[in-house]
Amino acid sequence: MDTLGPDGSAAPAGSAIPRLRTRPVGAGHWRTFLAVARHLNFRAAADELALTQSAISRQIQALEDEVGVPLFLRHTRAVELTSAGAQLQRAVGPALERIDLAVRQVRHSAGRRSVTITTLASFASMWLIPRMEDFQRKHPGIDLRIDASDATVDLETADVDLAVRYKLPGPSVQGGQRLFGEQLAVVASPWLLRNTPPLRTPQDLAHCTLIEAGDVYRSAHLQWLTWRRWLDTQGCPKLEPARWLYFNYAHQIVQAALAGQGLALARMPLIADALAAGDLVEVMPGRRLDSPLAYWLLVPPRSSGQPEVQAFEAWLLHEARRTREAIGDGPDPDTLDQLD
Repeated sequence: MDTLGPDGSAAPAGSAIPRLRTRPVGAGHWRTFLAVARHLNFRAAADELALTQSAISRQIQALEDEVGVPLFLRHTRAVELTSAGAQLQRAVGPALERIDLAVRQVRHSAGRRSVTITTLASFASMWLIPRMEDFQRKHPGIDLRIDASDATVDLETADVDLAVRYKLPGPSVQGGQRLFGEQLAVVASPWLLRNTPPLRTPQDLAHCTLIEAGDVYRSAHLQWLTWRRWLDTQGCPKLEPARWLYFNYAHQIVQAALAGQGLALARMPLIADALAAGDLVEVMPGRRLDSPLAYWLLVPPRSSGQPEVQAFEAWLLHEARRTREAIGDGPDPDTLDQLD
C-alpha cells in the first residue's frame, strides 16, 4: 500500500512520514519541564523537585514522546531548549502560575463566606468601591470580590452572586430590582469655572472644551448620553465647542472634569458625592437631561438564599435609596421590587 503524503498524494516509495499525535498532552510532567527549562540542568531540576536525575530524564523523555518533537538539546554538562521547547515554556509557565494562583485562592476561601459582584467598571470605581468600607465594617466576616467589566456575564453559568446592570427596562433585566434612574448634568471643576467667562446659556459652551465618551455612538441607547442630544434639546443643534475631549469610560470623563480639563455631561448617580463635596459644580442646573437608562440589581436564584448574599443585597438597596434621595429620583417606583 502506498504511503500518502500530507496533501493526500502518494509519497515516494521508502519515505517515512511521521505520524504526529493529535490527542492533548497529559499535564503530569509540565512542572518537571519548567524546572529543567529554568535551570537548563537535569541535576539542578532534580534537586529542586526532590527527585532523582534519572526520574527527571524519564519524565522529559516521556513528555517529548507525547509532544512528538525534542524539547531540549542534550550536552555533556547542560541542556539547551529547542525552539519548540522555548515556545512551550512561554505558554506553560504563565498557565501553571494562573492555576497555582487559583488553587491558593480556593484554599484561602475554603470555609469563608464570600460574595462576588459583577458590574461595570465605572459603576464599581465611582459608586460601589467608595461605599464598600461601610459594608465591610458592618460585616467583617464576609469577603467581597468585584468583577468589574463591561462584558455582560451569563448569570446562569458564571461564578457570580449578584450583578448590577446599566440597562433600559426590558427582558434583559426581567426580575431585577431597580436601584435608581439617572439624569445627565453639565459639571465642571470649581477651578475651571473661576478661570472661565460665566456660563449662563448653552450658547456659552461654544468657548469650552466638552468631554464625551468616544464610543457612545456604538449603540442606539448610549446615544442618550451624548452632548449632541443635550445641545439639540437646548435649541443649539449646530453648536460646536472650542474642542472635544474623548475617553472610553465614564470614570475617565469625570476624572478629566475634576482635573479642570473641560465640561462633562455626567451621570448624576455617579457624581452625587462629588457634587456634595464641592469637587464638582453643576453648570446650569435647570438644564438636566433625563435618561431612560437605569441601574438594576439582579440576583440569580442559586445565590438568593445565601445569608451573605442577602446581607449584601440589603446593604446595596439601602445605599441605593440614599442615592435616589440625593439626586431627587423620587420615591421608590412601583417597579422597584419587580419589573412589570
